[in-house]
Amino acid sequence: MTVSRELIPPSDDLPWPLHRLPVEVDPATLPERFTCPFCYRPHPLCVAASASVQAYIASCAEWRDELAAGKMFGVLIVRDRGGAVGFLAAFSGNLAASNHHAYFVPPVYDMLQPDGFFLREDRAISELNDAVAVLEQDARLLEARRELHRLEQESQRELSEAHAAEVRAHEERERLRAQTTDAAELAVLTHASQHEHALLHQLKRQWAERLAEASAAVAPQLEELRRLKAERHSRSAELQQRLFAQFRMRNARGEVRDLNEIFAATPHRVPPAGAGECAAPKLLQYAFTSGLHPVAMAEFWWGASPRSEERLQGEYYPACSSKCGPILRFMLQGLDVEPNPLEKAPLIP
Repeated sequence: MTVSRELIPPSDDLPWPLHRLPVEVDPATLPERFTCPFCYRPHPLCVAASASVQAYIASCAEWRDELAAGKMFGVLIVRDRGGAVGFLAAFSGNLAASNHHAYFVPPVYDMLQPDGFFLREDRAISELNDAVAVLEQDARLLEARRELHRLEQESQRELSEAHAAEVRAHEERERLRAQTTDAAELAVLTHASQHEHALLHQLKRQWAERLAEASAAVAPQLEELRRLKAERHSRSAELQQRLFAQFRMRNARGEVRDLNEIFAATPHRVPPAGAGECAAPKLLQYAFTSGLHPVAMAEFWWGASPRSEERLQGEYYPACSSKCGPILRFMLQGLDVEPNPLEKAPLIP
């Protein structure tokens, strides 16, 4: 049996999120292949590391309420260049409105930098949201839109009734035409048809004018509302694309791709919100940028179950396929990874 030694930080004035395992490490028991993150049974060392993380977060009273709502954590067993084995820990998203906590690895990219472009642009988009909300609740606009809606319904009802009356009158005239050959009577029926058609045309024109006038009353504000929403959509899309370009993910081969490049080949072609912020990518990114060799990993849930799916505190869960799948498949290139039993083996002729 070999007792793992505490890994030494490269500098005393830097936080070093490498932790000594709470159990003895027998090199012969280390897995030959890295964990398949999409279907796995946690290695005993991952279970031991998770117990340390759980004890740590349970001791942090300032996080109690936030963690009670539920959050995913992850551990990564690593080996340094000298052969010493330790573990890294990470949380999904942010914690206590921050991406940095000394016990955990840092984010791939810190979008919460106070002077960073993300928060500045996010504030600008929030101001657009506020402007849209104020305009949508403007009393004059609401009343004008209600009046326009009322007129539209009234016009539809009146025109529908007029059209139905014209159809009935037309059918009656056709019945009378079939019963006479008198030119004068036929002329009267033709004149009646032309008169009713003219009246219906006049009614349509009158309603068109009334609706145009009512629409003009709300047009400036609706145009401003459309402009604000279009600007909000455009700036949000640009911000997301710029943000995802900052997440420059590494793999075991030393290759680097940002999230836009990684997701370009997926069906949706764009990264989902929160991509790159989950625990597993954070752990692997830190290991690859710090010269550490990944040995095994696991992710567990802590706190209440989310509404979208059932999760139990302390239980281990695979990485999500939509958000983390494309990222991890890239990051794991260059590692000898356990096969995924959920993927069908190719048919051999």
